[in-house]
Amino acid sequence: MILIYKFFTNLFFPIFILFIFLRRILKKEDPIRYKEKIFPSYFRAKKKRENKLIWFHASSVGELKSILPIIKDIDKKNKNLEFLITTVTLSSGNLATAEINNYNNIHHRFFPLDVTFLINNFLDKWSPNSVFFVDSEIWPSFILQIKKRGIPLAILNARITKKTYKRWKLFPKTAKKIFNKFDLCLTSNLETKKYLEEFEAQNIFFNGNLKLINTTENKKDINKNENFLTKNRFWVAVSTHPGEEELCLETHKILKKKFPNIITIIIPRHISRANYIKKICDNFGFNAKIHELNDEMTNENEIFIVNHYGSLNQYFNYAKSVFVGKSMLKNLKEVGGQNPIDPARLGCKIYHGKYVYNFKEIYEILEKNNIAKSISNIDELAQYLSFDLKNVKKDQNNFESIVINLGNKTLDEVMKSINKFLFNVSN
Repeated sequence: MILIYKFFTNLFFPIFILFIFLRRILKKEDPIRYKEKIFPSYFRAKKKRENKLIWFHASSVGELKSILPIIKDIDKKNKNLEFLITTVTLSSGNLATAEINNYNNIHHRFFPLDVTFLINNFLDKWSPNSVFFVDSEIWPSFILQIKKRGIPLAILNARITKKTYKRWKLFPKTAKKIFNKFDLCLTSNLETKKYLEEFEAQNIFFNGNLKLINTTENKKDINKNENFLTKNRFWVAVSTHPGEEELCLETHKILKKKFPNIITIIIPRHISRANYIKKICDNFGFNAKIHELNDEMTNENEIFIVNHYGSLNQYFNYAKSVFVGKSMLKNLKEVGGQNPIDPARLGCKIYHGKYVYNFKEIYEILEKNNIAKSISNIDELAQYLSFDLKNVKKDQNNFESIVINLGNKTLDEVMKSINKFLFNVSN
C-alpha cells in the first residue's frame, strides 16, 4: 500500500503544482512563499552547524497556536537550539511570522508536498535532530524517510477520529507500519490512545489536549468598536455552519422581545458564505450588515456578519456569551464540534449543541467548570442568553483564570514527556 501511495504522489506531482498555482491565483496561498511547498530551491535552510534543530509541523492556526508555548518553553530553558516550524495554510503562515518575529532561532517555512524528491531535499538541507508532527498530520513518505535517517519522531496532540480509524483499519499492516515509527505519542483524547494501541504505536500517553494551553497573548489592539461593544447588549455565534444561522436568527427574534436593541454577531466558519447569510437575514426582516475588518459598528444594524479572518478576540474580549457552531447539525454528528477555547479563555460563557465529537473532552472539562453548557433547541439558547444579558457590562467572572490554569497544568504534564524525549530528563 505504501508503494502505491508513493507511486501516485510522485506521478501526480505536476498536477499538485497546478493545484498550488490555482490556489495562489485564488489568494489562498502566499503570493511568493507558496513556492516553498513545491520547489527545493525555496527551502532556504538556516540551521547553524553547532546548534541542534527541532522541527515542529503543525498544519493550521489551531495546531500552531497549541505548540508555540511548547517551543518557547524549550527555548527558554535550553541553549544552542534552533526551531523550524512548518505549516500548510496561509493564515497559519501569517500567524507564525508574527509570533516568531522577535526570535532569531525560530524559522517558519511552508510544508512541502509529501513527494519523495522534495522530502529528501528538505531533510538534507534542514537536517533536523528531532521531529514533532501535530494533531492528525500523518504523511507516510515523510514519516518513513525521517525514521530511515534515524531521526527521533514524535506526534503531539494526536487525534484519530472514528471515521479515520475505520479507514486505517482497511489497511492494518500499513497502519501499524506507519504509527509504529513514532517514538512518542501524546494524544488529545483517550479514544485516540486506544486506537494507537491497536496500531501498535509506542510510548502512548494522554496528558491533556494541547489546545487548552494558553497560547498567543491576548493583545488588545486598538478597536474602533470598543465603545459600541461596551455599551450595547450583544452575543456572538461563531463557527456557524449551514442551518445554524437560522437557529441564531430565531434566537435573535426571541431576544428582541425582551431586549429591543439586542445585537447579534455571526461569525461563520467559512466567510465565503457571508452574502448567503445576509440574504437569510433579509428574509427574516432583520437589518443586517456584512462587517469587514475596519468597518464601524452602529445601531443602524442589529445583525453583523463578520467577513474577515483573525481578530476574533476583538469580539470575544467584550462578549458575555458565545454560541459555538458545528454542534447542532445531526448530519455532522461524527465530525461535529469547533474549538471553544479562545472565547472561554477570554471569559465568555459557551453554549453549544450536543454534536461536539471533535472536542468532546474539552467541552466536558468546560462544562465541569460551569464555563460551557449544552443546549437542545432555540428556546433553551434564548433562555440562557437572556439571563446572561440582563446586564450590559461584561461580568468579571473567573472563567479566564480557570482556563489558563487548566492550560498551564496541561503544559507542565506535556513538557515532562517532551523533555524526556528530547533530553532524556524527567522534568
